[in-house]
Amino acid sequence: MTLGSRAVLAALASCALAGSCAATAHATPSDGVTGVILSRTTIGDTEYILREITIVPGGSTGWHYHDGTLYAVLRQGELSHYGPDCAIDQVGGAGTAFVERAGTSNVHLERNLGTESQILDVLYVLPAGSPLSEDAPNPGCSFN
Repeated sequence: MTLGSRAVLAALASCALAGSCAATAHATPSDGVTGVILSRTTIGDTEYILREITIVPGGSTGWHYHDGTLYAVLRQGELSHYGPDCAIDQVGGAGTAFVERAGTSNVHLERNLGTESQILDVLYVLPAGSPLSEDAPNPGCSFN
């Protein structure tokens, strides 16, 4: 992880832990997924969005990709993140940090296979005006 990624994750964690980000909007839920936008700002052509995502046990984000890079920290639960080859590419417990790269070649899915809700703090770094995510077809995996 680069120094810049560490700085972004530190800022994300500080904002989330301090509770100093005011809630401003709710996102559209997926299968057992809810999201709350905590902060949103645009600088130049880049939008920075801090979002808390909760995935209930058995829930899934559905296959998708992003138009920009995401920096995430798992606050609660167990992480089960799948890449386009249907293999788990990221696992861990509370405190696990990871990066989701932009583009259609980075289709992925997050599933909650645990017994408690997953709570993720996610910083989206997107081209201004982009959606939070883009739906993608299942790449041929035996699960959704």
